[in-house]
Amino acid sequence: MATGTSAPGAKDQAGAAQWVKRAFAEVAPKYDLLNHLLSFNIDRSWRKRLVYRLRPVLSTPGARVLDLCCGTGDVLIDLQRVAGRRRGKGATIMGADFCHPMLAAARRKLAKRHYASKLFEADALQLPLRDGSLDAIAIAFGFRNLTNYNAGLEELYRVLRPGGVLAILEFSHVQRLSLRIAYGIYSRWILPKVGERISGSRDAYAYLPNSIRKFPRAGELQKRMLSAGFRRVDYEYLSGGIAALHVAVK
Repeated sequence: MATGTSAPGAKDQAGAAQWVKRAFAEVAPKYDLLNHLLSFNIDRSWRKRLVYRLRPVLSTPGARVLDLCCGTGDVLIDLQRVAGRRRGKGATIMGADFCHPMLAAARRKLAKRHYASKLFEADALQLPLRDGSLDAIAIAFGFRNLTNYNAGLEELYRVLRPGGVLAILEFSHVQRLSLRIAYGIYSRWILPKVGERISGSRDAYAYLPNSIRKFPRAGELQKRMLSAGFRRVDYEYLSGGIAALHVAVK
């Protein structure tokens, strides 16, 4: 079973992390366009499902919610919209990522909408946060890129308060055979070529399908979350298993 993501030529976890950071920095300018194009805009509905599952926390005044691996801020904006932070209501929303160009893009997006999330650069395996300081954590398509999945879950458990909620939206493994074959052809051959042509980075979009194939299946990730200490974990497949949403309570 994979302990965490791997990267071409990386000899250890530190090397893999640096490779992933460089790859995302390269594609940051085209990241949003490619996300929507390569998923046929389905990624928008997946993200909205994640936000929906966190609505009870988002509507709670004084709650602290972190969008981890926030990228260019799409989930951040949806979280802010539901929390109503422009009117001073609901939870306080924060965003963190270890890739500076992604954070810069998120900051520009938020400024255009007059949202004021606190953004900070941080490694998901070593968050600069106190124990039990968060009410909820959202991670959309970033957990798969951690170099140690179990250590990542333990760190997320640490910074959540008792009763806090963790929502992980991640690519998964397609269930139906016919869809699995079609998706396999698309992800292995079409996606990398389109991604390279638009972003200019062949490695980043060759890495994507490889990282998905090596990522734990939904049931295995559920077991790891329970082993990390979460007392209740459920998951649902989205779009036939192309993605899965795990929601856990500490």
